[in-house]
Amino acid sequence: MESLLPIAIVLVIATAFGFWHNRSRGKVVVKADKGLITLAMIGADLGARVTLLQFSSAFCGPCRATRLLIEDVTAKMSDVAHVEVDAEANLELVRKLDIRSTPTTLFLDSRGHEIGRAMGAPKREQVLQAIAAIG
Repeated sequence: MESLLPIAIVLVIATAFGFWHNRSRGKVVVKADKGLITLAMIGADLGARVTLLQFSSAFCGPCRATRLLIEDVTAKMSDVAHVEVDAEANLELVRKLDIRSTPTTLFLDSRGHEIGRAMGAPKREQVLQAIAAIG
């Protein structure tokens, strides 16, 4: 019986971590303002109303899925821009904006203020709700 106790403890801890990790990925979270994100920082123009700034890496499968989702959602929105940044090639910006995993998508207003962020692959409804909230 004593030999099963460590296994049970590890199982409980791993399950709790799995639930936390699953619930925190892809969820859009409102963040504190870290200052303006500008054209000079990201190398692309901001959208007239909203910019979705996606940080990706080369070998990230969820990054490709997120890019396709965001491109599809924003295709008919002329006032919404999607900018993809290679996290590995822009480490200084990654550190400044506290990007901890890829994909991470920042939702910016027209001035470049971060309104929210999604760590992991967001769902279509979450992206649409975040864009509508910035409005």
